[in-house]
Amino acid sequence: MMRASGLLMHISSLPGDHGIGKLGKEAYAFADFLKKAGQKYWQILPVSPTSYGDSPYQSFSVYAGNPYFIDFETLTQEGLLTAADYEDIEWGESAGEVDYGRIYQKIFPVLRKAYENYKLTGDGAAAEFAAANPWTADYGLFMALKDAHGGKAWYEWERPLRMYEPKAIEQARAEYADDIAFWTFLQYEYAKQWQALKAYVNGLGIEFIGDIPIYVAYDSADVWTQPQLFLLDEDKTPIDVAGCPPDVFSAKGQLWGNPLYRWDVMEERGYDWWIARLSAACTTYDVVRIDHFRGFESYYTIPYGNEDAVIGEWRKGPGMKLFKAVKAALGKRRIIAEDLGFITKEVAKLLKASGYPGMKVLEFAFDPEGTSNYLPHNFTSPNCVCYTGTHDNETAAGWVKSATRAERKFAREYLNVKRNKDIPRGMIRAAWASIAETAIAQMQDLLGLDSAARMNIPSTLGGNWQWRMADGALTDELAEELRELTRIYGRLPADNK
Repeated sequence: MMRASGLLMHISSLPGDHGIGKLGKEAYAFADFLKKAGQKYWQILPVSPTSYGDSPYQSFSVYAGNPYFIDFETLTQEGLLTAADYEDIEWGESAGEVDYGRIYQKIFPVLRKAYENYKLTGDGAAAEFAAANPWTADYGLFMALKDAHGGKAWYEWERPLRMYEPKAIEQARAEYADDIAFWTFLQYEYAKQWQALKAYVNGLGIEFIGDIPIYVAYDSADVWTQPQLFLLDEDKTPIDVAGCPPDVFSAKGQLWGNPLYRWDVMEERGYDWWIARLSAACTTYDVVRIDHFRGFESYYTIPYGNEDAVIGEWRKGPGMKLFKAVKAALGKRRIIAEDLGFITKEVAKLLKASGYPGMKVLEFAFDPEGTSNYLPHNFTSPNCVCYTGTHDNETAAGWVKSATRAERKFAREYLNVKRNKDIPRGMIRAAWASIAETAIAQMQDLLGLDSAARMNIPSTLGGNWQWRMADGALTDELAEELRELTRIYGRLPADNK
């Protein structure tokens, strides 16, 4: 067993001049910081294109990369843009947060210029990329049609296109050939930049942990083109949708609205859709975290059209049948199971059978009773990943402010710190000191940032996914402090001691 640690920060949160984090020099600088700090992992959120609501967990495609992350300076080095194409654009009022509305308006004209310049080169590499990645054909068509319909969801298009009728699709492919090629070109450029960054990061001895949502968005190329895999009626309208029942965090539960899988159909097909999806994810990332793992044991269903998640029922998921099929097809892959929320004996049994490490979140640990499974002394196995918090939680400093007096008192005692403001540092130390094989801190927690830097508040729309790290935050002192902590608790990579 190798003890290791890392930081959680999404690509969008990197600093830079163009409104959102990109796969350019700031990403490489962050990798250098991780190396200096003795870290093994860089954890990110899904890199898929974002849609309405800006969530990386609701995407137009399970395979595509987010065009927002394409680095302009790299395109300039390739001769596809000039600095004048993007330097004078106002990308956002604050360098500390992403203005998604503005980026959506401003970025595609710039990327179109790159595409038009690419066409002049006569280079066939984008076409070769498309041929090697068949999913790009439907994704490109989906995005071209979405543009042609003013951004409307596919289920609001005219019936022949909505129903993916062969004749209408053939006509659309001919009519929108150039637009399809544009969207494919973006995926080619994204993939090239991602692969270059990943090669650099891996060359430093650092690995990417990447996230995939359990469900896909209704408004996605995946559901539009393969409705037979989802719980839809003959008109492609969802019958029931995904969510979470009411709990202590949410009185009306969480209505996610994603279509549910027809697990019986997926089983008949040998889970080929999941195998292809996980194969792609395991190529993109070194380690894959699957969100909402408990949904594979049993999942909550809500009738389509309901306004909240109060009325719903639990249904059985595929369980180990899916993971056995994945292992048979792909061999042993490194997967982290997000096993948070209401965990039954059956879910715990599935997690154990899969062998995947689960998650321990310290922000959930400080119930003054001292009985929480998330307290490090209660961990029963090193086969887990210990987090200070995740993208769905408060920052550690934000947690301190929102916790009860009793929770804060217990946290101070447990972490052996005198002041509330020292609790976030104490949490990082506790994660690193724990028996968990892997320890991860949010970058916001390493920087000691308050709730203004929180990434997401579940079940809310707007104001999420916006935080960006300040330029100059990655100091040598901070790297040295984290490296020393990592050394003390035996988490330094073998090549970094």
